[in-house]
Amino acid sequence: MRILAVGRLREKHWQDAAYDYARRLRPYARLEIGELPEVRIPENASRAEEVRAMNQNAFAIHEILSRHGGHVVVLDRKGKAMDSLELARWLQTGLLEGRNEITWVIGGPLGLTSSVLERADLVLSLSRMTFPHQMARLMLMEQIYRSFRIMHHEPYHK
Repeated sequence: MRILAVGRLREKHWQDAAYDYARRLRPYARLEIGELPEVRIPENASRAEEVRAMNQNAFAIHEILSRHGGHVVVLDRKGKAMDSLELARWLQTGLLEGRNEITWVIGGPLGLTSSVLERADLVLSLSRMTFPHQMARLMLMEQIYRSFRIMHHEPYHK
């Protein structure tokens, strides 16, 4: 498993939580975290500046995806909504079919370009609400961990 995120976790509480979920996942899967630098734009950026920044992020994402095989899951609030059991079943089915390498892509504050969304094997929504990308990473890590607990018939908070 690989999580490819635009931006890094700056605050210690986010870092600690991510470390905790990475530790919890170790018995189930090898997890890599890749962080791409956020393209900086001014607070009052024009739409053209935003598009340019998103395209730069997309280029970096495509570069990394081209070096790795496997499935690509992109997080987007307009993606497919799944509950935890559905995600666990999707993950388990994929593993049984030999889908043993998955890259989960989390965009930055501006979102992702259509080219990244089109590259995805699955566009997944954590919620129709918008969350900070730091929180989205933790929510994703928690759901991957929960999925493995479900697949192994281990207790987990319902």
